[in-house]
Amino acid sequence: MTDQSNAILDAAMMHVPFDGWTETSFTAAAQDADVPMAEARALFPRGAVDLALAFHRRGDRALATRLAQTDLSGMRFREKVTWAVKARLDAVEDDKEAVRRGATLFALPIYAADGARLVWETADTIWTGLGDTSEDLNWYTKRATLSGVYSATVLFWLGDGSEGHSATWGFLDRRIEDVMRFEQMKARVRSNALLKPFAQGLERFAASVKAPAQRAPDDLPGRWPPSPR
Repeated sequence: MTDQSNAILDAAMMHVPFDGWTETSFTAAAQDADVPMAEARALFPRGAVDLALAFHRRGDRALATRLAQTDLSGMRFREKVTWAVKARLDAVEDDKEAVRRGATLFALPIYAADGARLVWETADTIWTGLGDTSEDLNWYTKRATLSGVYSATVLFWLGDGSEGHSATWGFLDRRIEDVMRFEQMKARVRSNALLKPFAQGLERFAASVKAPAQRAPDDLPGRWPPSPR
């Protein structure tokens, strides 16, 4: 993001909790940041919607940096995933109302695809930061299952009034346990003589649409190109 983009986004944090991700907030943020509206529109062609996307992606970048700088080698795998989800929510703890307003915005049918893309990108940021190197069907299922865990946890977190969000972390632990059971089920399918051909068929299908490592970076789910303007 450019300095002007960051300035507008920072300024928006004063308005979004009251006016949501709306034209009112976008206009006020541009004025507060002393950025001419024509330039603000060039940076965020869809106005507040693109500003909300930038807010979410800034959180993902902060998480990627934190993952790169943190030694998680002493943790079990499930603990690493749990830590990463917590870290992502910690990054927006001070802007919880902005997250709530974003959830409302991306629940609208017209912006639902944008919202789904953001959740997938967060899941991809976590798996990539944890060193995931899978290139087969696992690449997709890991991100799909974590997307479900993350989105459910965010919604729970938004309504959680417990001290230190303890109820949210308990909810997250239960969801991660569900993921672990799913991974165990996949392992059993692969080792089962009757079901193994089915699993191999799915993996051949995934390979037929190109494994992620063989795609150009901007062509990957989780690294989708920007929406058409």
